[in-house]
Amino acid sequence: MHLDVLDLRNFYYRTGLGRSAQRAIRDQLLIMWPDARGQTVAGFGFAVPLLRPYLGQARRVVGLMPGQQGVMPWPAGMPNVSTLCEEGHWPLANGVVDRLVLLHGLETSDDHRVVLREAARVLTDGGRAMFIVPNRRGLWARRDGTPFGYGRSYSLGQIEAQLLEYGFRPERHAAALFAPPSTRRFWLRTSAFWEGLGRYVSSRLAGGVLMVEAKKQHDEPAPRGLREAVRRPMRVLEGLGSPVPEPARREIATHNDG
Repeated sequence: MHLDVLDLRNFYYRTGLGRSAQRAIRDQLLIMWPDARGQTVAGFGFAVPLLRPYLGQARRVVGLMPGQQGVMPWPAGMPNVSTLCEEGHWPLANGVVDRLVLLHGLETSDDHRVVLREAARVLTDGGRAMFIVPNRRGLWARRDGTPFGYGRSYSLGQIEAQLLEYGFRPERHAAALFAPPSTRRFWLRTSAFWEGLGRYVSSRLAGGVLMVEAKKQHDEPAPRGLREAVRRPMRVLEGLGSPVPEPARREIATHNDG
């Protein structure tokens, strides 16, 4: 279930808690991806609050917003780079994206499989994606008052297993939103302190979101289910011989009767 784009916009741009969350996640993203010069950077879901630092350095920036969510023009005061799309049909050619950020795009999707397939399709060989999802162990996933309280939440093992299944190789991970999801002034004013402390103490346990960087693999995604080759087939049909055509069987029967 996707959230409405107006609710997401109001949270991230018009509330103190949302601006604090935006800053915390974006700062961690910049630690992991400080440079995108000459690259094509795309975001799916509602990732545009995290993409602004790349506008001045990337070759191209694209904000993909699913139809179930709705779209808004972005960035303000500049030429629009956001576009509406279907979850399973992004308006991008194969292998054109170097860096892809997913925020509120995977955990709220109607079908995570089509999202992951499209993510793999648009990435260049060796391209990297940052999957930002609610942490099942964190406080933010347990509160409906923020966008992170909707949709599926993940443990690190769950999100990494899902990515491996669809052709991604998880390379490293981090977390963000270590301050509680509170609108009280004390927590908002000290959020930067808690983010710094959280990054030092734990890479995943206490953060409200998990951030998993994954690299697109050259090989095809592993198929679902089991497909095991039969190396030592059972010998239950040995000794039965090859099938005999019908005319030959009649000739044999006549000879035996004679």
